[in-house]
Amino acid sequence: MAKEEVILTPEGLEQLQAELDDLKYVKRKELAARIKLAISYGDLKENSEYHSAKNDQAFMETRILVLEGKLKRARVVDSSNLDHSQVNIGSTVVLHDREFAEQVEYKIVGAEEADVLDNKISYESPLGKALLGTKVGDVVKVEAPMGVISYEVLEIKRV
Repeated sequence: MAKEEVILTPEGLEQLQAELDDLKYVKRKELAARIKLAISYGDLKENSEYHSAKNDQAFMETRILVLEGKLKRARVVDSSNLDHSQVNIGSTVVLHDREFAEQVEYKIVGAEEADVLDNKISYESPLGKALLGTKVGDVVKVEAPMGVISYEVLEIKRV
């Protein structure tokens, strides 16, 4: 089965590459030192430091493989080729939340970059899907657990 491509903004690609580099070139060395120290304590059967370090190593190596796979399948969205009058991946959108009468701002990104605390939402999320292709002045309605939420697109920014 072919694996799906991973859509990223240039910033998202940079973040994944930085995480991979940190794991491979910094964390691996730190973990090797931990394992070496734990081995020096003797009896590996009863050595909790050794088992903890080996467990951490397994998680880290798995994360490295996952990141390498994502980077191999990555497609970086080049915003210079996109229509800047409508919402696309990489757009920052200023919205008016009609229910709460407040202004919110979100950047539309790939699923790997989504971070609600940083106002980055995936283009695959319900709001992200509803916003793609909209223009300033358009109103979108999104089904949420508390009911339908209505947003008006106030501004589309390119960073």
